[in-house]
Amino acid sequence: MNDYTHILVSSVLFVVTLFAITKIGGKKQLAELSFFEYVSGITIGSIAGEVIMGLDGNLFHGVLAIAIFGTFTYLHDVIGIKSKKVRDIMEGKATVIIKDGKVLEENLKKEKYTIDDLNSLLRQKNVFRTADVEFAVLEPKGDLSVLLKKELQPLTAKDLNLAVSPEKESYTVVMDGNVLNDQLTAAGKNRGWLDVELANLGVTLDNVFIAEVDSYGKLTIDVYDDQLQVPSPQPRKLLLAMLNKCQADLELFSLETESPDAKKMYNKNATKLQSAIQKIKPFLSE
Repeated sequence: MNDYTHILVSSVLFVVTLFAITKIGGKKQLAELSFFEYVSGITIGSIAGEVIMGLDGNLFHGVLAIAIFGTFTYLHDVIGIKSKKVRDIMEGKATVIIKDGKVLEENLKKEKYTIDDLNSLLRQKNVFRTADVEFAVLEPKGDLSVLLKKELQPLTAKDLNLAVSPEKESYTVVMDGNVLNDQLTAAGKNRGWLDVELANLGVTLDNVFIAEVDSYGKLTIDVYDDQLQVPSPQPRKLLLAMLNKCQADLELFSLETESPDAKKMYNKNATKLQSAIQKIKPFLSE
């Protein structure tokens, strides 16, 4: 076997081997790998490169070495899933760095971190004072989880006792000018609805790069021509405005009529409609 043939055969063989190992290893991102997994991955790549370019190397030995390292990495993941003790030994435990607003210096030294390292991690979380932190934990993979003091946390709808509509999955119904019928059906829409919406926006299907339907049935699009300004349809706000107008009309009718029975009817229905508007307003005002 000449040099070029050796490189070609070994490259194909190791590409297949490495691909198989990465598929078995799962979908962990680089930042989610433990130190053992990271070092094991580097070693596997080094073995593959050495055997491919080492023309006198034995292909079988290289594949065997990669298989051994891959097996240990796989067993590490499998056993770690089943045993917390193994996870704690192999990946380490989370360490509390700040508690009740106070930096725990002993835990910081234990993890070989300086106050500069801590401040750097805090700044990555948009926190610039340790005094603002109620609780901070250094995760096994080196990330810092931060809980701000209650008065510094952003307000949520729950804090204000506001009812908000649930947010669900959006569906991409057009991609590269082609309608994705399965996604359109999953969104509860059909081709006729899509054609009407595109017509209302004044664009043709061929000019649509991507179109999405959100959980409220609202269509948003991005066109190929970036200079083209596409108006955004707001059917929910229009519906809310129409309901408010109807409620105002009922109150106006009650003021204009001379009949006590009609006045009572208009006021009663205006009150009912106002109550209904208050309940659905969070869903229509976004």
